[in-house]
Amino acid sequence: MGYVVSTIRDVAKQAGVSTMTVSRVLNNSGYVSADTRERVEKAISDLGYVPNSLARSLRSKSTRTVALVLTDVTNPFFTTLVRGAEDVASRHDFNLILCNTDESEAKQTQYLTVLLQKRVDGVLLVPARSTSEPVTWLQRQGVPVVVVDRRVPSADVDAVRCDSEQGAYEMTRYLLGLGHRRIALLTGPAGVSTAQDRVNGYRRALHECSLNEGDELIAYGEFAPHSGYRMAQQVLDLPERPTALFAANNFIAAGAYRAVRDAGLSIPADLSMVAFDDLPAGLAVEPFMTVIEQPAYEMGSRAAELLFARLSGRAPSACQEVILPIRLIVRCSSGAPS
Repeated sequence: MGYVVSTIRDVAKQAGVSTMTVSRVLNNSGYVSADTRERVEKAISDLGYVPNSLARSLRSKSTRTVALVLTDVTNPFFTTLVRGAEDVASRHDFNLILCNTDESEAKQTQYLTVLLQKRVDGVLLVPARSTSEPVTWLQRQGVPVVVVDRRVPSADVDAVRCDSEQGAYEMTRYLLGLGHRRIALLTGPAGVSTAQDRVNGYRRALHECSLNEGDELIAYGEFAPHSGYRMAQQVLDLPERPTALFAANNFIAAGAYRAVRDAGLSIPADLSMVAFDDLPAGLAVEPFMTVIEQPAYEMGSRAAELLFARLSGRAPSACQEVILPIRLIVRCSSGAPS
């Protein structure tokens, strides 16, 4: 049996009222007696009537939807970030659309085009690259946007992130304090701010200790396990092997860990391994990795609150940049060089 789609006229006919009265009940506007409201609500329930949200949005100029465009929803860091944004959207009675770009600028453009066609009210954007074009494009269309997790230096836009450079600096200083002098950094794409910021923090810590290691100890790749595996192999094959690996995110760390194991090496006995981004507590039976923890849930929720402040007109005219605190968590994957 197929579904029967009821209309507002069907509701009005069953309730014995005008379509205008049904509209007042649906929108909770204008006077409707308690008895009439009850009859209309019963007719809506009996007929399974679903209001046409598109038609209502054209009248109100709001679809009550926002979008979160990010790079890899399978990463637990972003999964937690999504939950923070979704909880805030729900409290504002908005729906959240999720788009996954896989760090592809082409997919990002495709999604943003569709979102504009669907008339979303606002966008939370984890940019595939640190360029201003997608941000300014949305702004020219009159769509509020908040950049999440990354920097877009040339754009005037609200943003919520952590200080990747400082986090990498603190982690590198920690490893130097353990006695490591050959520390390899496995990072993401060169055109992504988080990848480059972590390189800058790493270099700053080495420079303060008068260590000027060559670029052979810095590997650029993707924020993905397969790339972490390849980059780890690359630095482990150096004539003088590093004594510590610093993975620029948890997915790189997962791949790098497998490469270390396949090379017949043990952590931390043969070399130390540390990373950016922790796994959620429920996913790790016994946490192992020394990490820089970023508050992913808070990042998502704060970004969403900024967006809704823009949508409601409560935000200050000047754009805001919120930098959340990081935390170094020391566990058993790191130790002094063997």
